[in-house]
Amino acid sequence: MQYEMRAEYADGSSPRDRYPRLEVWHMTRLDETTGLCGRDLDADALTQSADAWGTPAGQPLCHACGALFIHQVP
Repeated sequence: MQYEMRAEYADGSSPRDRYPRLEVWHMTRLDETTGLCGRDLDADALTQSADAWGTPAGQPLCHACGALFIHQVP
């Protein structure tokens, strides 16, 4: 299965804002909008490769998504 990271934005911010405020990155299955933690995310949210997990580019990461991700990836 393939994964990607999808942004969750701070309250009052969205991916359509000129300067959106990132709250946390969630891990999702590729092209899906629900985090592994169950959080529904904006379909227009910024995404990045799952390879960013564990790097500065992937911070801050949802702790629940991170825990679930490491148990799903061989």
